[in-house]
Amino acid sequence: MQILRKLLYPVSLVYGLVVRLRNYLYDIGFLKSRSFKTPTVCVGNLSVGGTGKTPMIEFLIANLRHDFDIAVLSRGYRRKSKGFLLADGTGTALTLGDEPFQVYSKFRDITVAVDADRQNGISILEKEVGPDLILLDDAFQHRKVKCSFYLLLTAFDKLYVDDTYLPTGNLRDSRKEADRADIIVVTKCPSSLSEGERDRIARKLGPKAHQEVLFSFLSYDETIAGPDGPCSLDDLRDRKVTLVTGIAEPSPLVGYLRGQGLAFEHLAYKDHHFFSTGELDELGKKDVVLTTEKDYVRLKDSLPGLYRIAVKHVFYDQSEGRLLRALKDIR
Repeated sequence: MQILRKLLYPVSLVYGLVVRLRNYLYDIGFLKSRSFKTPTVCVGNLSVGGTGKTPMIEFLIANLRHDFDIAVLSRGYRRKSKGFLLADGTGTALTLGDEPFQVYSKFRDITVAVDADRQNGISILEKEVGPDLILLDDAFQHRKVKCSFYLLLTAFDKLYVDDTYLPTGNLRDSRKEADRADIIVVTKCPSSLSEGERDRIARKLGPKAHQEVLFSFLSYDETIAGPDGPCSLDDLRDRKVTLVTGIAEPSPLVGYLRGQGLAFEHLAYKDHHFFSTGELDELGKKDVVLTTEKDYVRLKDSLPGLYRIAVKHVFYDQSEGRLLRALKDIR
């Protein structure tokens, strides 16, 4: 795969030129961006692959829900529906997409909607719901909307400044577009990253005068949700555990579980994978199937005996306060 990526470098050059031209046309106003009266917060990245956007959306909801009437708008990647769709009791991972359905399942008191056309989706939300704040999931490249605040995520081991354009690298947008961010969060850091190392990375990213760089790591819940209620990893140690992941980057979870001394078989599928009948039949024969919250919403109706583990962002030095204060100021 790496050899093929290198062979496709000329394609990366063409892709990069198209991306830069598109952004230039927005910058000079030839292509139009639209602002809305409702404050909008864009949570996104410059690359394909997991930087922790959905856990960040959940972090913002959990910490802002008492200050704002929040709506979340996503495109609903790989959903089996079209156009604008509001999450309700009839929605599923198939109709909404796995990540929006995960958010809706955990936060039933907020509005969750999907629409690939973010302008259209925001217009409908403003007219029919009237939220105080709209969180746009994975919308950094969606320049048809001019957001009130841009939160850019980049993974510790895959910084956008070290990356190249698709298909040779993972960049789907120009590194220069990081200048539009208000706050940059380096995610998936080691839990013991030193202050000196954080300073080095911040200098490498080269933030502008208006930007701040924050750092976070992933923290997994000690309590696991199981078919018979909450349990711990200790309760699974004497059983044959199969970890099933259909996410972009499962290595942090794999590393965490191994660090906790859990023995398991790992079946890794592509991001947003929808499981076939044959795959579900094989998984149904396993003693214990442990999965992520994102995979759980795609599997739960077919595998009622699932165990799932939750993950969240934890900020170094309680710096999340600076992020939350900045967001509360955009009222």
